[in-house]
Amino acid sequence: MTESPAKPTLAAAHTVAPDGPERPLLEAVSRALRQRGCEDLDRVPVLGRRGGLPAELRGPALAFEDCAEAVPPELVDRVDAGAVASWIIGHYPAGPYPAVVLGSAHGGAAHLAAALGAPWLPTGFTLTVPWPGGDVGDWTGAMEWGAKLADLMLAADPDVTVRQVHDPIGRGRLCGSTVTLHVRWRRLPTAYRDFLGSGPEPGGTALLLRDTRTWPVLELTDRHSFQLGRPAGGMRHEDQTLDNPSFRRLMESVGGDRWSTPYLDTPPRYAETAGEPEFDRDLRRLSATLDRPVHRVLYPGPEVLSACVADLYRSWLRAAGRGGDECVVETGRLIDPWRVLRSGLVPYWCESSARTAVDGAEWWLAGSGPFAAVTILPEPPGTVCDVHAAAAQWRAVAHFGEHRTHFNRQALGRYPLLPLPTSHASQVLRARHAAAGVPGRLPLGLAMSALRHSGSRLGLLVV
Repeated sequence: MTESPAKPTLAAAHTVAPDGPERPLLEAVSRALRQRGCEDLDRVPVLGRRGGLPAELRGPALAFEDCAEAVPPELVDRVDAGAVASWIIGHYPAGPYPAVVLGSAHGGAAHLAAALGAPWLPTGFTLTVPWPGGDVGDWTGAMEWGAKLADLMLAADPDVTVRQVHDPIGRGRLCGSTVTLHVRWRRLPTAYRDFLGSGPEPGGTALLLRDTRTWPVLELTDRHSFQLGRPAGGMRHEDQTLDNPSFRRLMESVGGDRWSTPYLDTPPRYAETAGEPEFDRDLRRLSATLDRPVHRVLYPGPEVLSACVADLYRSWLRAAGRGGDECVVETGRLIDPWRVLRSGLVPYWCESSARTAVDGAEWWLAGSGPFAAVTILPEPPGTVCDVHAAAAQWRAVAHFGEHRTHFNRQALGRYPLLPLPTSHASQVLRARHAAAGVPGRLPLGLAMSALRHSGSRLGLLVV
């Protein structure tokens, strides 16, 4: 009797979705620690491609490219979360480092890690899988297909959970070609444990930053859950119904010809951005075993951490005489921590181009001392929806600069349908801001003290 051939293994680099929230930040921080910008991160997101095609041709072309970059369904049971963790660690030199930053995908965490000279490690990763015969509006069908995939993945790894997210606001037509699965570690993977044991210098700290937002979640099993929409989209769960004219127009624009009303009594749980609470506890246990300090930063919304990190940068840069009078408002993947450091800029990161996210930037600028210049890097969201900030709102953000306003005309010219690569942020910052000199490494004690001080009034908790 002949043995059936073994299935091919799945490379970690092909597992992590390039358009997911973790990968751009990982690549940006790893370059910053090597004193490099992100000019080479020139991959255009799938939603940003084929802009010259008519809609009836562009949709199928994007669906084809989306599926080509996804994990094939027949290889889902070969996803190796441990190998992904090793691949993440492989982005960084061996060390030693003053700290290791872990946690939710947030641009402020990336800037904090770069200033500390510390690696940033996500507490999970995103992958997409083709959905044969899928439809943007059939979220119940997507949930059924995702459950089959999750079962295969979870059977192979007891240390992860899977949160499926179906988000027409953020992914548009791509919701009908692939499903999105957020794989989250319940415990520190072996590669992380080894790195935390050897990577930090003596007395080096583990710093966990965790988004504590909640969202209605369907708990399908004890390790698999489903989420319709996400906080970053800017529209409440209960408003994602065809009775809402804004949502109905969105669905018509992305070809969703059916939509079931969401379960309005779904209980809130931590959103997909939060990671698993067990990961936090396991990190504390390991830190106690290693006799290393660990700090946790819990924030109730992305705008809170963005404001606190921006305030920290401004006071640190001014004290070092290295800038702090010019601000850059980044969005999503349009981020370059090394260019920001070199230019002495104060970074404020918007999670998305939702009106609510841009409102946060405006409120922070309005409450801060004046900046000589404000540069905006608006990421085109890839869909047309009333919840996205209008171009006029982005221009209003830039007008907080007292002497110079930097409109990013290329991004606004592609707004809202055609997202840009990360390298676009590098190009803009290099062209508009001269190097001021890196102010050295941000002392960890100063960072923690500043976060406690500025965060106390905003609901950010440092423990």
